[in-house]
Amino acid sequence: MEKRVVVTGLGAITPIGKNVEETWDGIKNSKCGIDEISVFDTTNFKTKLDAEVKDYDASEYFDPKQAKRFDRSSQFAIIAAREAVEDSGITKENTDFDRVGIFVSSGIAGLITIQDQASTLVNKGNKRVSPMFIPMAIANMPAGNISIEFGFKGESMSIVTACASATHAVGEAYKTIKMGDEDVVIAGGTEASICELGIAGFENMKALSGSEDKNRASIPFDKERSGFVMGEGAGILVLEELEHAKKRGAKIYGELIGFGSTTDAYHITSPCPDGECGAKAMIRAMENANIKPSEVGYINAHGTSTHLNDSTETMAIKTAFGTSAKDVRVSSTKGNTGHLLGAAGGVEAVICMKALEDQILPPTINYKEKDEECDLNLVVNNAEKAEFNIAMSNSLGFGGHNSSIVMRKWNVEE
Repeated sequence: MEKRVVVTGLGAITPIGKNVEETWDGIKNSKCGIDEISVFDTTNFKTKLDAEVKDYDASEYFDPKQAKRFDRSSQFAIIAAREAVEDSGITKENTDFDRVGIFVSSGIAGLITIQDQASTLVNKGNKRVSPMFIPMAIANMPAGNISIEFGFKGESMSIVTACASATHAVGEAYKTIKMGDEDVVIAGGTEASICELGIAGFENMKALSGSEDKNRASIPFDKERSGFVMGEGAGILVLEELEHAKKRGAKIYGELIGFGSTTDAYHITSPCPDGECGAKAMIRAMENANIKPSEVGYINAHGTSTHLNDSTETMAIKTAFGTSAKDVRVSSTKGNTGHLLGAAGGVEAVICMKALEDQILPPTINYKEKDEECDLNLVVNNAEKAEFNIAMSNSLGFGGHNSSIVMRKWNVEE
């Protein structure tokens, strides 16, 4: 018999908050986390804005040795995991740590470390490259470092599917618990790629917004959108088998009920223009959840603020939802947080859980100009109270990766 999977802990560190409460308050109050790039001199760059974790000081969370040996992406992952695990209340007394997995992903992981050590190699020679370079840079280390931090000894992995990475991690964690292979999985994503190399790479492929107005830079579904704004941070969920959670008296935020993923097989960066495979991922997720499109009340769209993504995702939603597309409420929270790349789906899953818990629809902020190509039932500028039981979160990644998860509001009487 397949197991049911519930969410019992949430953790986040984002451009609009250093924890879940601050982040969710930022969403509800239409806070924009975008500002001028502060981590390097942008004189020679067209891109002037990003979405950094504000006033971040590693020494507040780690001792000096740890801070030096953890890439920023691992730091964010550990911080969010600490919050999520504490929130969940799992301990060695109520949980077998041999059956706690860690599925925490990143799109690029240690890019800042890679840039720094490449510079050291060029300027100071190979003997000066840090022996910690590889352990800091590789993409699996956020998951590995969480395992070491807590002593969790179940399955541990990092699924790299670009900007779909965290949603794939949550989805695969859901499948793992559903099949009975783990009791608990720490799942989500982390990213910290704001550096000269990261910005230059995305800028030169024309993916980033060149706006210098922080309120008109990340504007998903707006006709004047011109590219995404790079963000950083982490979003982590504690997923747990229902009976295990009940046995230890855990608070349950909601239930994860469906997951679907597909691949475009079309282009290395551009989504398939008709949105066919993005639609199929949503359809698969709904079929996996055994629900009809009319039952979904809210979609947290990938909504990056690039012209092609938003118009293509609109078509995908229309294809997947059919006549229900006109009714389901849709928004992108990347106007608040920027685009957290491989961590986006983790943060957005946390946001969806809070939306279901509080019965509040997150808005697409700074929206002004309606686009006929993006004629969805958008939640714009201000959060809205609503009654809805099911939410979907979409993530799409370079390489044609599409992933969707479906979450349900928890009925305390269950």
